[in-house]
Amino acid sequence: MNLLHLRYFAELAQTLHYTRAAEHLCIAQPSLSHAISQMESELGVPLFEKVGKSIVLTHFGEQFLACTQQTLATLDSGIDALQRVGRGEGLIRLGLLRTLGEDFVPGLAQRFLKQYPEKNIRFTFHTGTTSQLLDGLVARHYDLVFASQPPADMGLTSIPVHHQDLVLITPRKHPLAQYHTIDLAQTIPYPQIYFAQGSGLRYVVDGLFRQIGQEPQIAYETEEDRVIAGLVAHGFGIAVVPYMDMLLRLDVKIMQISNPAWERNFYLTSNDRSYLTPAARDFRQFILEGVTL
Repeated sequence: MNLLHLRYFAELAQTLHYTRAAEHLCIAQPSLSHAISQMESELGVPLFEKVGKSIVLTHFGEQFLACTQQTLATLDSGIDALQRVGRGEGLIRLGLLRTLGEDFVPGLAQRFLKQYPEKNIRFTFHTGTTSQLLDGLVARHYDLVFASQPPADMGLTSIPVHHQDLVLITPRKHPLAQYHTIDLAQTIPYPQIYFAQGSGLRYVVDGLFRQIGQEPQIAYETEEDRVIAGLVAHGFGIAVVPYMDMLLRLDVKIMQISNPAWERNFYLTSNDRSYLTPAARDFRQFILEGVTL
């Protein structure tokens, strides 16, 4: 018994007429009769019986028809879903740093959906640290990731798509709060709240201090830039963080870093070893065509 036989049976069960069923199926009537006979032989019970010049489903045929219809409906639904994916529809799974979830990534997704209103495209948005997101990309949990640049030894493909300035923040009454711009060397005497190991920004800020040949006094470490900003606002120390609009709502002084000059780049990263659906490929191309860095 095969899939064609199931479709033959379902059609004959609907028409209850061999000639009409064969015409609908675009096959010869003897081929249809042979297929039904094979099915009945394999099942060991009759599926149809004659009543005068007509045929009707037997009790066994009625039972098997319910099973057949459910099986074909499930199969057809699966085929339709995969064909939609092949046409550039379906789910796009994004991993992103939380700071990019306020405007940048939602804005990209919104503009992409407006460009393809006729397609059924959906997004999922997952946040985490750069290391968590890259590990998720390698594990095929995400199609695309927006994060800091991945290490070269991960073998991932990345391109810069957005940037963010780094600033120094201090409590309002801190000695450094009198300045509008700051040389990073001026921060060395003061305790700092630092990004934890594994955060993409940890390596960025480490690189800043290496440029001036100094080591910061690390008082606290955490993964989230928002948590760092909150700790600074409550007097736990000072910090180098990416500029965020939420800093304007906190009781902190924001200073541009005059030396060393630096800005943080964000990267769109994909895993060439994983299959990228047409929808995800289209979204990636949409982003790359609009990059202005």
